[in-house]
Amino acid sequence: MKTTLSRRTLLKGLAAAPAASAVFSIPRYAHAAEIRLRYGNNLPLSHPLNIRAKEAANRIAKETNGRAEMLIFPANQLGGDTDMLSQVRSGGLTFFTPSSLVIATLVPAAALNAVGFAFKDYDQVWKAMDGPVGAFVRNKIADSRLHALETMWDNGFRQTTTSSGAITKADDMAGLKIRVPVSPLSIDMFTALGASPTSLQFSEVYSALQTKVVDAQENPLPIIQVSKIYEVQQNCALTNHIWDGYWFIANGRQWSGLPDDVKEIVARAINEAGLDQRADIAKLNSSVQTDLEKAGLKFNTVETDSFRDKLKEGGFYSKWSKEFGDEAWGALESVVGSLA
Repeated sequence: MKTTLSRRTLLKGLAAAPAASAVFSIPRYAHAAEIRLRYGNNLPLSHPLNIRAKEAANRIAKETNGRAEMLIFPANQLGGDTDMLSQVRSGGLTFFTPSSLVIATLVPAAALNAVGFAFKDYDQVWKAMDGPVGAFVRNKIADSRLHALETMWDNGFRQTTTSSGAITKADDMAGLKIRVPVSPLSIDMFTALGASPTSLQFSEVYSALQTKVVDAQENPLPIIQVSKIYEVQQNCALTNHIWDGYWFIANGRQWSGLPDDVKEIVARAINEAGLDQRADIAKLNSSVQTDLEKAGLKFNTVETDSFRDKLKEGGFYSKWSKEFGDEAWGALESVVGSLA
């Protein structure tokens, strides 16, 4: 029976403190599992990604009659993203779920979905990631001796908050001191928009906003809530400027070595759980905006075309179309239309 996560469960997941050494329990059988699949991620136990991954683990154990089990290590228990990426490459981990920008450090093409203002809505996102963009990136991931499962999991669109006036069009970004991740793509995008981007670790964002080192930041709404950024920001522009997601990747040697029947069960369980997680995040985004409004954050929409036009004028799209190459850029534009 399909599980429907309540709004309370979803919100609780965002604030859940990571357990020190917890591993999700799975059904136990009389005989020990022949195949043990170790999966690490950086999210709290109660986050929708881990809730759905646990469901997948339960299915794997049940449908293989205990022959295979997937052990889940959440909340950076096995190290940070860089550590876990290294572990899944070496075989210390079977599975890892890096965001696009994390795996892009190894597979540059994986940042393709993070091109600024490429996607107008989720319909385009999933058409691209379940279609030509996803297929292209999965092939590039395979070149790195990793295997990416077909369903990409959701992280969300990033939104822009400010401590002063509302941002409604691209010209409002002029001179804005905004914190961005340590990502060349993000830095280039905000520079082309006329802003003054500063790369800071996320742990420094709240204090940097509080002390006016920067006046703005950008993150998905659930992150804005759990980190209490709304306490030091007044406005939130629903810019949807970047969409990011999680690739469910496997060590290539371990994946190819699985028996075909087990591989089919594992892939189906994980891919279907990913589809459920997408629905969870959509529900969470809707409820979080309501809660943030109650906390005093003011929301507004933006003139998206003005941002795209500004990026064109600044040469952002032409530069990155060359960086990604014709095949990758063509896959993206086949869904979203001409950018450069």
